[in-house]
Amino acid sequence: MPVYKAPVEDAMFLINDVLDINKYNNLPGFEDVSADTVAAILGEGAKLCEEVLQPLNASGDREGCHRAADGTVTTPNGFKPAYESYRAGGWVGLPAPVEYGGLGLPAVLNSVMQEFVSGANLAFGMYPGLTQGAIAAMLEHGSDEQKNTYLPKMISGEWTGTMNLTEPHCGTDLGLIRTKAVPNGDGSYKISGQKIFISAGEHDLAANIVHLVLARIEGAPSGTKGISLLVCPKYLVKEDGSPGERNTLSCGKIEEKMGIHANATCVMNYEEATGFLVGEENKGLAAMFVMMNEARLAVGVQGLAMGEVSYQNAASYARERLQGRALSGVKEASKPADPIIVHPDVRRTLMTARALNEGGRALALVTALQADIHRRSPDAAARQAADDRLGLLTPIIKAILTENGLQNAINSQQMFGGHGYIAEVGVEQFVRDARITLIYEGANGIQALDLVGRKLPRDGGRAMMAYLAELNGFLKAHEADEALKPYVAPLKVSAGHLQQATMWLMQNALAKPDNAGAASTDYLQLFGLVAMGYMWAQMAKAALAKGDDAFAKNKLVTAKFFADRLLPETGLRLARVTAGAGDVMALPAEAF
Repeated sequence: MPVYKAPVEDAMFLINDVLDINKYNNLPGFEDVSADTVAAILGEGAKLCEEVLQPLNASGDREGCHRAADGTVTTPNGFKPAYESYRAGGWVGLPAPVEYGGLGLPAVLNSVMQEFVSGANLAFGMYPGLTQGAIAAMLEHGSDEQKNTYLPKMISGEWTGTMNLTEPHCGTDLGLIRTKAVPNGDGSYKISGQKIFISAGEHDLAANIVHLVLARIEGAPSGTKGISLLVCPKYLVKEDGSPGERNTLSCGKIEEKMGIHANATCVMNYEEATGFLVGEENKGLAAMFVMMNEARLAVGVQGLAMGEVSYQNAASYARERLQGRALSGVKEASKPADPIIVHPDVRRTLMTARALNEGGRALALVTALQADIHRRSPDAAARQAADDRLGLLTPIIKAILTENGLQNAINSQQMFGGHGYIAEVGVEQFVRDARITLIYEGANGIQALDLVGRKLPRDGGRAMMAYLAELNGFLKAHEADEALKPYVAPLKVSAGHLQQATMWLMQNALAKPDNAGAASTDYLQLFGLVAMGYMWAQMAKAALAKGDDAFAKNKLVTAKFFADRLLPETGLRLARVTAGAGDVMALPAEAF
């Protein structure tokens, strides 16, 4: 059966040596985050994930969720006590404000914990994960009364949360939403409509489920300008704060899916259910985007987690599986064959997964740090710069980490040969589970369009110019360092490719928008490689400073592999970006 070990040592290295988290102890929540504190928190989190959540992953996948005739849903055997252990540990409220019962700790630590949970049991992690996104939206847009009503219970994990966007006829194009909200005259609304693909929409883990629903208030403008966000709890809340009358919403069915079987992905029916406006009328999309951006970063981390657990199992199998002899001569003379890890192509596969996982983890955590600065810094300029960086990197994190996670899962399955295709071995589940991460919270093609169409030109390109200035400043500061040259010199070439691609888009996309659309995915992939290459150069610098221990040596070997074998792909991506849209758009639609 599959195994999982939370990558605590690597996370500690990133937090302490690369990000140097002590530099930020002037920020609220960072004051007491010492290396010992980080080690204690991550150690406890790892223990929960390895000993409680991971053993339920395969069984939960086989059993799935069960819907009764009355629409109630039961999660797989063992999930309820596991969730109680998770809730009791305060993990839902790890980054949440202290005034509502949270621990107020940095988002960086929460991002690490999200990876551990998803690597151990992706389907389980979606129950508290969606709740954290709902908490973020409520914090920013809820009224004081709504915050006091819902946040303490959600942060404690007693109640969970969802996001209800998608309808049968609309996914990405939210302007087509038909779910309607009719004012009751007392400040509440009657919500009617159907939502689909609602993760954790109904279950037995919590005493109440707080649904955040996009709907169109009667008489609202058409399109996205007429969308409002409403909070619609499964049980209406009594004056004393406890769950009261059952609301008129229900799970119509559980979707039958390729993977994440242990998460209840529901069709939700709203039949004049009572809801309450969150934020301003017709401004719901902006409020929901708070939750969506949180979710997009979390989904990127899910992709990373699937790549990591797949790699771990493939590497373990490759050390044990005997098959053939090494090309350079027999390595295990006492055995009938050598372990497959002696073969260069097996090593290439495993090194690729390792390099992408460790580079992706660094990119995810440096971005989570930007979220902390944006929310906690007293310096307005620092908050703005962090927000710019978050906006720029969010689509890259979501798309790159999930693409890499799926590919790592597929390649790791390949290490098992035919055994990897057999369900009882367990690794095929990683492929099935990883697949959804490329689709939900905005399919990766949408992320690429968001990057090229919105994030690059926003505010006159301020975020991109700041990123390139920082990157080029790092390259210039370290170009004479002989020890760093193997990592910095290739990065400089690829940074040049990114600048060329950016200039080409500036010159060719405005007059012919199809050029931007045709280039968007390759541009995002190019940017992602450079962003990870930048993190790898910083990791190499930190590893060199650590000295001669085994961890540092392994880190430098992996850094050089990334620079030599993966980073050169930016040249290919540049060629595709600058090829334009001509060939892409040439065939008439009927020819497809």
